Amino acid sequence: MAALQLIVNPAAGRGAGVRATPQIEHWLHELDVAYDLVHTERPGHAIELASAAARNGYGAAVAVGGDGTANEVLNGLMQAQASGQCLPLGILPVGTGNDFGHGIGVPHDLQEACRCLKRGHRRWIDVGRVSGGQWAEGRYVGNGVGIGFDVTVTLEAKKLTWASGALAYVIAVLKTLFLYYRAPLITVQADGEVRQKHYLMISAMNGQRFGGAFYTAPHARPDDGQFDLVLAQEVSRPAMLALVGRYMRGTQLSHPKIEALHARQIHIEAEGGLNSHADGEVFMIDGRTLEIEVLPHQIEVICEPEELV
Repeated sequence: MAALQLIVNPAAGRGAGVRATPQIEHWLHELDVAYDLVHTERPGHAIELASAAARNGYGAAVAVGGDGTANEVLNGLMQAQASGQCLPLGILPVGTGNDFGHGIGVPHDLQEACRCLKRGHRRWIDVGRVSGGQWAEGRYVGNGVGIGFDVTVTLEAKKLTWASGALAYVIAVLKTLFLYYRAPLITVQADGEVRQKHYLMISAMNGQRFGGAFYTAPHARPDDGQFDLVLAQEVSRPAMLALVGRYMRGTQLSHPKIEALHARQIHIEAEGGLNSHADGEVFMIDGRTLEIEVLPHQIEVICEPEELV
C-alpha cells in the first residue's frame, strides 16, 4: 500500500488527538507503516486535506480524531470521488464518542487500530446525505443523524470540559432531562410512509451507536443500503430516565413508545422547530425541514473483518 495520509485534529477529545500522536507514530514505525502526518488548523480543514490526499496518490486518508474529524475526512473523500479520485477511509479513534469507527468495525483500542491499518482489510459501506440547516447544500454522513433530545445532549456534553468520553455524554443526558422535555409535532415521511406525532427524539442510523454509550440502533449495518430509523415518542420525565437505561443496553426497541423501521429516503418536517446533528456535529437549531437519503456502497473503509468484530 502507498503511504497513508494521517489527518490529525489537535482539538479532538479535548486535546487527546495531539497527545496521542507520538505514540501513534511509534506504533506505526514499529509496524513498518509508511505515512505522512498533517494537523488540521480550523473547522472544515480536514475536508480539504482529505480531498488533497486523494489527488496526491496516498493509499488512504486516516482521520485521527473523533466523529467530527471522521465526518470531515469522509466529506473530503466523497468530494474527490465525484472527480474520479477514490481513496479508502481509515480511522484512529481519539475523540469523545468514536461512534463512526465503532459502527464500521475499527478497534476502540488505539494500538489495535494501528494494527488494523497495517492489515489493511477493507469493506464498502453506505454513506448518508443530509440537507438542511447550515448544510442546505448537503453534507455526507457516516454514522447517523440525530434530531431532538440527543442534540441537546451533544451541546451539553461539549460544555463539560472536565469530563471526557462516554462519561461526558451520560452526565449530559442527566442534565438534558431537566432542560428538554416538550417535544414538537413532527411529520416523518420514510420511503413514502407518513407518521405524525410528538417525537422526543429521531435517529436515522447507519451505525449502531451515539455518544459512546447509547446503542440507538443496535441492529444497524453500514452496508445494507438503508437507514435504521428509530422514533421515540414523547413520554414523561420518569419514563425518559428509564428509556436512557434502555438505550444504553440497546433494548429500547421493545418499548411501546419506540417505533423502528428502515428507509432509504427520509423527509422530516416540524411545527415547533428541529434541532439536529450529524455524526455529532450540530448543524440545525430551530429548523423546519430536513432531507436524509442513503447512498449505497459509496466508500471503502479500513476495518476489521466482520467475523472479528
